Amino acid sequence: MPPVSAACKCGDSPPYSTALMQSLIDLLQHNPLMPRADLSRLLGLSVDEVNAQIEELERSGVILGYQTVINREKWNPDTVTAVIEVKVAPERDGGFDRIASRISKFEEVQSCYLMSGGYDLLVLVEAGNLRQVASFVSEKLSTIEAVLSTATRFRLKTYKENGAFHTLEAGPERLAVSP
Repeated sequence: MPPVSAACKCGDSPPYSTALMQSLIDLLQHNPLMPRADLSRLLGLSVDEVNAQIEELERSGVILGYQTVINREKWNPDTVTAVIEVKVAPERDGGFDRIASRISKFEEVQSCYLMSGGYDLLVLVEAGNLRQVASFVSEKLSTIEAVLSTATRFRLKTYKENGAFHTLEAGPERLAVSP
C-alpha cells in the first residue's frame, strides 16, 4: 500500500492515501463491474477493505453512480443527441445554480455543465428526433426567463465516449512524412 499522505479516512477503517483512492476510482471508472477480488489484488488491499472504501466513496457522494456506455449506432440509432450552448442572466443570490438545476430537471437533459467562455451552460439533450430537440429548445428551454440565447449543435458520430472507443481501430496509424 502506498504511504499515507493526504489520507482518506473512511469510517472505522484505516486512512488510505489519495493515490490509492485515485487508483480505485480509476479502476472503477474503467470497469465498474470488475470483481472486488480483482480490485483487491490490484490495489494490495483485502476484499473487505475494498468494499469498505467503495461504500464510503458512495456514501460521501464521491461516486454518484455507475453507467453503461451505449453505442448508439448499434442500439437505437435514431436517437438524436444535441449539445446546446446556453447564455443566461445569473440570478441574485443564486448565480447560475438555480437556473442550471431547473434546466437539469427536464427529462430530455442528460448532462448540464457550467462553462467558461462565450456561453454559461453546456446542456446535452437526447430525443427521438430533430423536431423533439427543436421543441425542447423552443418550448421549454427558451421560455425560461433567465435564458438569453441558445446555440444548438447535433452529434453526428461518436468516436470515444467516457473513455470507451466506439469504432475498432485497424492498428496504429503512421502519418506520411513529406519533405
